[in-house]
Amino acid sequence: MKMQRTSGGSAGIELIRRLAGEGDRLFTVDRARELAPAAGITQSYLIEALHHLNRSGWIMPLRRGLYAITATMPGVVPAHEYEIAMALIRPAAISHWSALHHHGLTQQIPRTVFILTTTDVSVPRHRTTGSKPADGYTVAGHRYRFVQVRPERYFGVQTVWIGEAQVTITDPERTLLDGLMMPHYCGDFSEVLHAFEVHHTNMNLDRLIEHAFRLDDATIKRLGWILEHQGVPMSRLQRLREHPIRGYRRLDPSGPKAGPYSGVWHVQENLPGKVHP
Repeated sequence: MKMQRTSGGSAGIELIRRLAGEGDRLFTVDRARELAPAAGITQSYLIEALHHLNRSGWIMPLRRGLYAITATMPGVVPAHEYEIAMALIRPAAISHWSALHHHGLTQQIPRTVFILTTTDVSVPRHRTTGSKPADGYTVAGHRYRFVQVRPERYFGVQTVWIGEAQVTITDPERTLLDGLMMPHYCGDFSEVLHAFEVHHTNMNLDRLIEHAFRLDDATIKRLGWILEHQGVPMSRLQRLREHPIRGYRRLDPSGPKAGPYSGVWHVQENLPGKVHP
């Protein structure tokens, strides 16, 4: 039986009901194909049925072969943007500015969902041009930014509940360190410094240091400088201080190459108030 060509068709709406009943607010074409016969949709008509459901606003495409049920379906809570992020690419962890906000380390609400991943080939392409977006990927009014790292740098993540879905997110310590490496993905460096201040009393210092040593030399030295200025005893920072590094690194990697040098931490203190024209 073919689906009626009305506003999605009764059979199409029945398919959506069945998907929602199974908890499949996000679903693939293969999953829809499994439930199609029970909804009265033939396998040969499924793709056209999904096309009509999309045009009628019952579902929306996320990437090739992946859809989300919209709020048009009564009783269905739309998928959270973090839940959608988990479906766009794998592995995936909510990170940077988005993670700062989730952990309560910033009051600013980012307009972009940042996602840490190890892969590049699965990053969605624009459906119109086929090219990979340089500044993100927009789905259902939300912009997603993928930050690719090497596999050995994909660590420091945890699983949390967001509404009705489990999502992966970088833990507070890893999030702070990502801010030291890419402050432009966390607002700016002053926002990162503020996040360190907010998290100071709840900071897992051992985890923070261990995470830093799995990243890079510059992050290690920036972390040492910040922790010393937060009053952490130097006895706790000796490992960071003694780590060898050649030359100096900018404290704010997105800032100018200007300002005084710290011989203790081998960083150039290029912060406002220390940089003179």
